[in-house]
Amino acid sequence: MARQKGLIKLKGTLGDITFYQSGDGFLAREKGSLDKKRFLNDPGFQRTRENASEFGRAGKAGRVLRTAFRPLLLKTADSRMVSRLTQMMIKVLQADAVSVRGQRNVIDGETALLSGFEFNTRGTLGTSLYAPFTTTIDRVTGAFTLNLLPFVPNQMVTVPEGTTHFKVNYGAASIDFEAEQYEVALGESALIPWNGIPTADLSETLTLTANSTHPLFMVVGIAFYQEVNGQSYPLRNGAFNPLSIVQVDGVPTP
Repeated sequence: MARQKGLIKLKGTLGDITFYQSGDGFLAREKGSLDKKRFLNDPGFQRTRENASEFGRAGKAGRVLRTAFRPLLLKTADSRMVSRLTQMMIKVLQADAVSVRGQRNVIDGETALLSGFEFNTRGTLGTSLYAPFTTTIDRVTGAFTLNLLPFVPNQMVTVPEGTTHFKVNYGAASIDFEAEQYEVALGESALIPWNGIPTADLSETLTLTANSTHPLFMVVGIAFYQEVNGQSYPLRNGAFNPLSIVQVDGVPTP
């Protein structure tokens, strides 16, 4: 992989060189010479085929999770989030101690490894919200609860420059990775001024179908706003809004 320099940036293929744009800028690389038929049938590529199969499965699982929380993700911005989540999904399915290599999957893996995943590395929950909070997932009733005790905003919330207000966002999801389906519920607090006045107690519950047999996820985040002439506007298109997976309840034991 080489980086393109100069005023004119190329995209496409010229001879054996492919020019493209990525998060790292305009790059160039040599076209692969591996024949597809050989890749699918040559015993020498067995491990490569297994890795490709699991990579694809991890990618699909990550896409379902992102889609479930898409309304909240639209308020954040991290160009590398998709690749980071796919890498974590690979670790999840690699924890599958039941299936053979190449057929390992997220369901038989360890979804709890996703707990603590930050969707936006430019603004993480751990470096934005210092007020203690608790979350609980009750699989039997389908209740997902967030409790945030009163706190002083300008002491317990680190904000980007220009912030005057913020909201606490939260979400719950039950995800069927095999069928690529999900059930989700989302919520948000009222606008909270970023000042020295203690907040009220925040206790919110989201409810999904009781006794789900799928992995359950709860996320918490913050959205920053700036008030101008009585109107509140999202700050910098969510560039520093954190959103994190704070709790995971994996597949229940039969």
